[in-house]
Amino acid sequence: MPASPELQRDMLRQMQTIRRFEERASDDYQNGDIYGVVHCYIGEEAIAVGVCAALNDDDQIISNHRGHGHCIAKGADLNRMMAELYGRVDGYCKGKGGSMHIADFSIGMLGANGIVGGGLSIVTGAGLAAQMEGKGGVAVCFFGDGASNAGSFHESLNIAASWKLPMLYVCEHNSWAANTSSKMTHAAANMSDRAAGYGIPSAVVDGNNVVAVYDAATEAIARARAGEGPTLLECKTYRHRAHTERLGAVDPRPPEEIAAWVARDPIPMLVDSLKQQQGQFSDAEFQAMDDEILAEIEASVSFAKASPFPAPEAALEDVFAD
Repeated sequence: MPASPELQRDMLRQMQTIRRFEERASDDYQNGDIYGVVHCYIGEEAIAVGVCAALNDDDQIISNHRGHGHCIAKGADLNRMMAELYGRVDGYCKGKGGSMHIADFSIGMLGANGIVGGGLSIVTGAGLAAQMEGKGGVAVCFFGDGASNAGSFHESLNIAASWKLPMLYVCEHNSWAANTSSKMTHAAANMSDRAAGYGIPSAVVDGNNVVAVYDAATEAIARARAGEGPTLLECKTYRHRAHTERLGAVDPRPPEEIAAWVARDPIPMLVDSLKQQQGQFSDAEFQAMDDEILAEIEASVSFAKASPFPAPEAALEDVFAD
């Protein structure tokens, strides 16, 4: 189905929620309230939101180390997410996972992964499980252009293509794998060209256009549900921040490159599109939406701060299944 104005408003709200969550996570990390490492999804929000808007609640996804946006787009609870970042017991993983390891099986979020390409084979297994269950479920993998050079990428696409698994592989091509330009590691201009080697369809999409992402994902997901196998979707995008929020982190990207992509911020692009479509969506409405989101983020921080740290002896809990 085409993305109605109502759906686009919903997607805008999700994108702005991700943006505000990430901004607060960055600030609190810099202030010493959040431990570990934070990788912000700022600038890439349209991909997670556009894909997840095309999924059913029981479809499953897996994320990467830049995974907060995928969690929110799939319906994760902001309070539990923030508590996990704060390392508190009311977090999704009882404060023991942190930023890169949030999971919620109840909403089909199989987790994030700090290993580059680590989620590809895991979620391909979820695609096999969905095929065996025969209920029309689909599994989605979000990964970066750096992960597309890992062996797990090729192994997963090969087996998914051979067995016609109900998979959607979504490459968030932001041009930089940590601090290495994809121009140095990719011989072809489009990573999605590799799909031809496995006999599966692919598409290159403007990853800053949430409607374009939604349309491409909808088509690929329908194909997967029909038993026609996997699709490789390459979304061209750009992260606004450095690889991590770590103080003093080196960012080798050219300032003019960053500025050019920031000028194509996916959130203002959607706001402008909604204004043109309806003639009724106003700056005041967007401000009201943003105010509500900021209140939700503030409430999640309060929830996190009110939650205790895990006891030292809890380190040995949840290690083995009962």
